[in-house]
Amino acid sequence: MAYKIGVIGDRDSVLPFKLFGFDVRYEADARRVREAIEEMADADYGVIYLTEHLAVHVEETIDRYKEKMTPAIILIPSHLGTLGIGQRQINENVEKAVGQNILSSQE
Repeated sequence: MAYKIGVIGDRDSVLPFKLFGFDVRYEADARRVREAIEEMADADYGVIYLTEHLAVHVEETIDRYKEKMTPAIILIPSHLGTLGIGQRQINENVEKAVGQNILSSQE
């Protein structure tokens, strides 16, 4: 089965993903972001990229998919910069999988 890839965020941040053939949704309010995530999950998307600036408003929706295999919801910075949430999630997942944080530059 070939999974689709979706991207949700503000226009300036996610428009470039169209070049790669991803399904791009321009959303700004929490209700529409939740609906877009649910629609993509129901349509068998394998990965959903979501800007960090929107993710802070739909944490409960993201949490429901953390234990499921698909879709993987990956947080990305917006054109305004990063909030550090996506990197923190990657560090936590690596630590859970490996037993320690091998990505941290701290000694």
